[in-house]
Amino acid sequence: MVFYGPPGTGKTYLAQEIADHLTGRRPENTVLVQFHPAYSYEDFFEGYRPVATDDGRVALELRPGPFRRLVDRAAQDSATPYVLIIDEINRANLAKVFGELYFLLEYRNRSVDLLYSSGDDRGFSLPRNVVILGTMNTADRSIALVDAAMRRRFAFVELHPDTEPTRSLLDRWLARRGLPDTAARLLRALNARIADRDFRIGPSYLMRERVHTHPRGLAQVWRRSILPLLEEHHYGEGVDVEARYGLPVLCAELGIDLDAGDGSQDQPAGENPA
Repeated sequence: MVFYGPPGTGKTYLAQEIADHLTGRRPENTVLVQFHPAYSYEDFFEGYRPVATDDGRVALELRPGPFRRLVDRAAQDSATPYVLIIDEINRANLAKVFGELYFLLEYRNRSVDLLYSSGDDRGFSLPRNVVILGTMNTADRSIALVDAAMRRRFAFVELHPDTEPTRSLLDRWLARRGLPDTAARLLRALNARIADRDFRIGPSYLMRERVHTHPRGLAQVWRRSILPLLEEHHYGEGVDVEARYGLPVLCAELGIDLDAGDGSQDQPAGENPA
């Protein structure tokens, strides 16, 4: 399964929580890797790597990658789930990274000969107790690069600020802590101004205790985390991001006065705000 959506929608968090649930919170049964443009089959599954020999020379040795190590453990413990989390799965050349493993993602009861080795005389197969979870950020547009073969092999689940369960997540988080809904109202107003659906902002940025306990917490996360994302989105367009999406602008629109305490910005007495 692949979770996809804009930044801040909890994709990686959800994948890790599901992995903990499936494995009974045994961290040794979960492996997390992050794909990037230079990631290869040799990094992911297995490949020849340089090693120093006893006589001081360099030789090549077949070394397993994180997925091969996980699969080997799962094959020895068929009654226990093992989970691979692939963060930013769409950032790599998937056909290059998975190679012949594409086939095994769809046919767990079959086996193939591997690029560098085989599991045994019968070939290599992918155990049924191996679960693969991926995350995909739609803001960088690379979701379009995911080929049809990968789409057939995974279920895709969207997490988006406009739809449940993500839409009301921040409201529920604030209510459980007895905090006003100011941050949730501001986030909805912000996303209403972002025309491109793939660039709307998820609630995770505002689900941090410091945002609501530090006197300038909300302003800081807005300036340091949210506005830079929108600056990147509008790069080269001549858009005044501060004038369109800045916190003072949205507060004025909603009639919110943070300085008057209408924003969960109260500071416990005696605490240093620095």
